Amino acid sequence: MHPVNDIDALLLLAIALAAKRRPAEPAALVAAADLLQGALPAEAKLAEAIERLSRHGLVVEADGGLTLAPAAQALVADLPRKADAAERLFRIRERLVAHPSPGDHPPVVLAAELLAAAVAAHRAAAQGRGKNLLLPKPRPEGDQKRPGQRQRKPLPARRRKD
Repeated sequence: MHPVNDIDALLLLAIALAAKRRPAEPAALVAAADLLQGALPAEAKLAEAIERLSRHGLVVEADGGLTLAPAAQALVADLPRKADAAERLFRIRERLVAHPSPGDHPPVVLAAELLAAAVAAHRAAAQGRGKNLLLPKPRPEGDQKRPGQRQRKPLPARRRKD
């Protein structure tokens, strides 16, 4: 994949971070990018990077969000866990340069207005005390209890020997 921009590696790592449980929505994608880099890229550049990565078969759209294709999951896999974000981005960028993907996949086009709304929502949430937009916890369906989580009787109080 040539040429490779810095935002491509950032976007792949942000999607990998935001799409752990379900496809990454634009708000979660923006929050992950801000968490990794500390600054948000422009909405137009984000839209271009999403389109470019999807044409190379690295990003796919699913259920109204973005996920990594198997080729991109291989690029992001085996990153050092204790490395900081800059080191991870550097390694992903190296792997992207060596990635020989042709650009014949259907593009995913996200409107810049949709990304602008996600950026505005993220900035508004950062100003106030709100919920974390990165990974909201999904509600369990029904009253299913996790296995191994049962009520136990408390131990009786120990009596002292006189």
